[in-house]
Amino acid sequence: MFDLRTVRVRSGEEHREAVEVGIAPIELGGERYVAVPEEVPAELTVTRASTGLVFGLRFGVRLHGPCVRCLADAVVEERLARREYPPTSPACEELTTPYLADGRLSLSAWARAALVLALPAKILCRADCAGLCPVCGRDLNQEPHTHGEEEADPRWAVLEELKDRL
Repeated sequence: MFDLRTVRVRSGEEHREAVEVGIAPIELGGERYVAVPEEVPAELTVTRASTGLVFGLRFGVRLHGPCVRCLADAVVEERLARREYPPTSPACEELTTPYLADGRLSLSAWARAALVLALPAKILCRADCAGLCPVCGRDLNQEPHTHGEEEADPRWAVLEELKDRL
């Protein structure tokens, strides 16, 4: 939590401060991803606008967890720069920020939410991860193999005939 009552800025002025931000573990698809280290260095900026404060947060994070295809260790590195503008007199609740309460800014919650939104749809150990064999469960990155000629689904027979004609 960052206490905004300690910041004194006039309209147009900016306050910069180096802070440590804790990143709580993230659960995605039933898997747990952990920031290493859990506390990351960040830069917070607070700028006074004519109608409120503008917050800026810059940080880099390294997230460790399982690959979604093969379950091996995967590492994701993200560099983030986010801005938040909660007006002093919001016209509706949608314009308020969930990270600001009683003059205190929750840097950890803001950083964690920004990180979750920046993560790729699938966290992989490498871009060309082959995953696990659907028949025997072996890691196809370590042991590429086949299980012999498997019978094709009969529903594809018509397409096979078309392929043979071409």
